[in-house]
Amino acid sequence: MKAIIKTYDRFSDSISMVADLPLLFLRLVLAYGFYNPAMMKLKDVNAIGGWFESMGYPLPYLNAYLATITEGLGVILLVLGLGTRIISVPLMIAMLVAIFTVHYANGFNAGDNGYEIPLYYLLMLFTLFIMGPGRLSVDYLIRSYRKK
Repeated sequence: MKAIIKTYDRFSDSISMVADLPLLFLRLVLAYGFYNPAMMKLKDVNAIGGWFESMGYPLPYLNAYLATITEGLGVILLVLGLGTRIISVPLMIAMLVAIFTVHYANGFNAGDNGYEIPLYYLLMLFTLFIMGPGRLSVDYLIRSYRKK
């Protein structure tokens, strides 16, 4: 029994050495996921404003610009792991808006344009908000430098 526990402890210690990889992967997957929508909005933000207007968004053109800036910054900051907790908040808000204004009426399934994917993004962003970006990030480097 002691040998099993010792083996398990060694295994757990080995896994702990790569504990920051999932946070890096979450950041990169989210950045990739936000890239195309951000570029689409950036190419014709006025068309996005018109679409928002057709859905009854308040201040549709302002919200189109805010969504474009938020998603564009999100891509850059998530890749770098810079300001991760800060950018997670407006991105989570964007996901909640997307869920309740576009996707919720279509049900859960992503194949039906449901809220499945934005919900996953919301959960990943919430994880980053709570856990931070991990050691493989600019945030960690800045924090380490400030502690010295």
